Amino acid sequence: MTIHQEKEELIEMFGIHFESLYNLPPLASRILGTLIVDSCKTGITFETLVEQMKASKSSVSTNLNLLLKLEKISYYTIPGDRKKYFKPSLFSERLSNYLKILEFEKKIIDRMLSYREKTISCAEEQNNFDNAKEYKLHVTEVEELLIKIIDKFKVTEKNK
Repeated sequence: MTIHQEKEELIEMFGIHFESLYNLPPLASRILGTLIVDSCKTGITFETLVEQMKASKSSVSTNLNLLLKLEKISYYTIPGDRKKYFKPSLFSERLSNYLKILEFEKKIIDRMLSYREKTISCAEEQNNFDNAKEYKLHVTEVEELLIKIIDKFKVTEKNK
């Protein structure tokens, strides 16, 4: 297998992963995969993405805007150069989105616990209450671990 074939397979794997994980359209998934694999040093221009994706300018633009809105990617510009250079968002930023999800989930769990505590009237509801308490412990542990990992990434990203 050549390096080019390996790169294409890797981008496709990322694409399939992001389609299923984030429910992203196929083109957005492949763009994100391409940026992760190819833009380590300098970022990738819009024109290069249009060429690599073999898609229309409007399709690439729409999917880039989606990825920007979802904070999966960012871009930078160079003074005197009108082009935007796209890169995947920093790991710490991408993982921070998971924290937001966990924080909201904990709010829901707390509301459920509060409700269930007031309304328990049978063994099934007691079991549901106990399971929700255990699940909240799990979510809290994941949140703590994620915070530690994000802090580590922030340190390494700052040193670049």
